[in-house]
Amino acid sequence: MSFFTDNLAQSLLVIGLILLVIEVAVLGFATFFLFFAGVAAIGTSVLLYLGVIQDTWLSSLMSTGVLTLVAALLLWRPLKAMQANVSSKKAQGDLVGHQFVLQDRVSATESPSYSYSGVKWQLVSPQTLEVGTRVEVTEAEVGVFHIKPVD
Repeated sequence: MSFFTDNLAQSLLVIGLILLVIEVAVLGFATFFLFFAGVAAIGTSVLLYLGVIQDTWLSSLMSTGVLTLVAALLLWRPLKAMQANVSSKKAQGDLVGHQFVLQDRVSATESPSYSYSGVKWQLVSPQTLEVGTRVEVTEAEVGVFHIKPVD
C-alpha cells in the first residue's frame, strides 16, 4: 500500500487509464460513469504533478470526486447526443452480394434450403423464381438468405 501512497500521481494516472479502457473496450461506452471517473482520476493526477493539490489520499479523493461531478455536468449532454446519433442502416456482411444458381423453385410459399459455407440457409423471395435462375443475396439473417434474380 505504501507504493500507491508514495506514487499517488502515477497510481491515479494508471487507475484513470484503466477505467477509460474498461469503459470503452469492455462496456462499449454504454455507461458514462467509468469514463467520468477515469477522466477525473487523470485530472487529479495532473493536479498532483503540478503541485496544485496536496499529495495526500484525502485531497486526491476529494479532487477526484469533484472532478467526476464536473466532468459529468459538462459532458453528459454531449455524450448522450453522440450516443443517440446511431445510424439506422443495417451493417452489410460478406454474404450480401453472393450469387448462385437456384437448384429448387423459390416462391412466397416455397423456401428451399441452400448450403453455403457449411450452413443450410433458407431461401426467401417475394417473387417466384424458377430452377436455374441466377440469384443474388440481398440480405442475410440468421439462417435465412433473402434473394432476388440477377439482371
